[in-house]
Amino acid sequence: MPEADTNSLYAAKDNCPFCNLDNARILKANSHALAISDAFPVSPGHTLILPKRHISSFFDATQEEQAAMFELLSDMRDLLAGLSTSSVARQGSLPTPPDGFNIGINDGEAAGQTVMHLHIHLIPRYADDTQDPRGGVRWVMPEKAVYWR
Repeated sequence: MPEADTNSLYAAKDNCPFCNLDNARILKANSHALAISDAFPVSPGHTLILPKRHISSFFDATQEEQAAMFELLSDMRDLLAGLSTSSVARQGSLPTPPDGFNIGINDGEAAGQTVMHLHIHLIPRYADDTQDPRGGVRWVMPEKAVYWR
């Protein structure tokens, strides 16, 4: 029997983990989008921003949905950086503010998307969390990441 296709498991709204969220996971919301903690964080504070509507691609999002996601992305960055004074910020602030952030979208199977509900990763980065952070998101293709040599 062939191995199950991960994408087909999460492509339908009925099986989508982001369409069937426990409300306790929602950190912040607005009219078109939600912010949640990543269930498998790359670093402390790793947050996902997703539209409320079940769509798989950033390019399928309306301008309103894109704007709502970017608004939450900015809000959550402020929260994680300790720049926000909201009650959510006080509850979810990190022990030390991040020194930087990676922001990314895996759009499509070839780009590594496994949950077929659009989501933006906001990944806090810390000065010593890796030996050499240069290249950032370019490390999705390690053989092309070191472009400065």
